[in-house]
Amino acid sequence: MTIRQLIRDGEFKELAEAQLDSKKRITLKRLKTNSKRYRIYANGAGQIILDPQVSVSASEVWLFENKSALESVRRGLRQSAEGKVKEGPSMAGHADLELG
Repeated sequence: MTIRQLIRDGEFKELAEAQLDSKKRITLKRLKTNSKRYRIYANGAGQIILDPQVSVSASEVWLFENKSALESVRRGLRQSAEGKVKEGPSMAGHADLELG
């Protein structure tokens, strides 16, 4: 991954100076984020970037592994955002059908 792909916002600000504890950990209590999982990147100069991550359900991971399907979903989302939508058939007549 290149730095251009990784950095989504180039506006960094210093939050604090931290020191490793005896187990080589740094606390992130001053970091205001809802993320609980991070991918860690480091360069030869010892600089570290934490990139927030989310978990994907095993039943949904296929979409991210299937480039054609993922592009189709993204295309549909773009078209929807641009207002390029079509009215589909009414499903109201099927609303009370039992599933299973």
